[in-house]
Amino acid sequence: MFLVTVGLNHRTAPVEIREKLSFAEDSLPKHLNKLTANNIIRGCVILSTCNRTEVYAAVIDVDKGLTRIREHLAKCCRKDLNELKNYLYTYTLFDVIPHLFRVASGLDSMILGETQVLGQVRTAYQIACENGSTNRVLNTLFQQAITVGKKVRTDTLIDRNAVSISYAAVELARQIFEGDLDGKSILVIGAGKMSELTAKHLVANGVTSVLVSNRSIDKARVLAEQFGGRAVRFDELHDCMVRADIVISATAAAHCIIEKPDMEKVMDRRGGRKIFIIDIAVPRDVDPLAGEVPGVSLYDIDELQYVVDKNLEHRKKESLKAEKIIQAEIDEFWKWLSTQFVTPTIAALKKRGEEIRQKEMKKAYNRLGNITEREKKIISSMTNSIVNQLLHDPVMQLKNYALTRQGHLYTEILQNLFNLDVPNEKRFAAGKDNNSEIDGHPTGHPGGHPGGLSAGHPEEHPAQGRVAGGK
Repeated sequence: MFLVTVGLNHRTAPVEIREKLSFAEDSLPKHLNKLTANNIIRGCVILSTCNRTEVYAAVIDVDKGLTRIREHLAKCCRKDLNELKNYLYTYTLFDVIPHLFRVASGLDSMILGETQVLGQVRTAYQIACENGSTNRVLNTLFQQAITVGKKVRTDTLIDRNAVSISYAAVELARQIFEGDLDGKSILVIGAGKMSELTAKHLVANGVTSVLVSNRSIDKARVLAEQFGGRAVRFDELHDCMVRADIVISATAAAHCIIEKPDMEKVMDRRGGRKIFIIDIAVPRDVDPLAGEVPGVSLYDIDELQYVVDKNLEHRKKESLKAEKIIQAEIDEFWKWLSTQFVTPTIAALKKRGEEIRQKEMKKAYNRLGNITEREKKIISSMTNSIVNQLLHDPVMQLKNYALTRQGHLYTEILQNLFNLDVPNEKRFAAGKDNNSEIDGHPTGHPGGHPGGLSAGHPEEHPAQGRVAGGK
């Protein structure tokens, strides 16, 4: 049984490709059933978000499994497979583990450390479980990935501090109002996307009253309805500023719409209550001199960007701690997974030894003729001891190698040497398609050890680590 991942994300594919391979949650069971319809893919989980679509699978043949997944994805987005490969990346065997752990921890996201992806990983796994599409290896892998994602967010500060313009505004608002936004009111000037995002974050953090002002009252109504707010006419702007605690301005005006004298009049009417103004328009909507008026806290987009950049650097530092946590968890999972690979081979080896022992004892008993039960027990004990001692070193060595990245290679060699029939595993004939080397060089087939399966190998060797296309 081998782990593989095929996917694309915001780094490898443009949005016009990603949207064609974005699966709604209610469609996932259908796709899971199609992928696992043959005997090659024994378990499958599909993770689909706005920025990534990835298929995680447990397969008995890496090449056939990868082909099956790629063909399904090509069919779903109605793209030629050769064209789609330019946007796809592939992880196999050992490299699947750190990739999923990093995804669940937010280290592979467009926004470093974002928290939403952990819930998306959990949902993808739950859907696959409920559909009966997983197996023991995938169950353990995803359960551990979810645990790792939680641990990273608990033991580091990677998801703290805003790294988007809209959320940086929330962080600054909290500072201005001493951490409490409950019951505060906002005035949104302009009905564009940035205004909408900033208002959305503020409402999610306790703001209750929303006013929207725009030159087009119809557009103002559309935005206001999203937050249960009220649209106001543009000529009511200054009156509304008297009542609002927070002002978000992002119009397309070619000149300032709020001057310093305007703010002086507004603040006179506010009776000393402070106001927080977020000017994210370019050109600016608010005269910078308005920020000199007592009680006014004014931030433009450059100041917000400075906050974002500073926070991003902080998250990058925290990501180093996260990587150490992930590596420790990878090592633990790898130990478990390695035993899963070698246990069937060890069982098959012992079974072969017992079959030979029983066969040869039967021959010996026939030749010896009438012997006592005591003599039979002595012969049985002796042959059992011979077989056990003969197999002891190979078994112990295989268990030791299982904890290294060469475990798959030694497992396969043992299967070939003893001609073992291991259930649910493809065994490669010795000397055929076998370019593996025990000293750790990459292998040319899926039975190779994962130590040679690192990122960046060319597409001609699909079983080697992470394979990225030309994007």
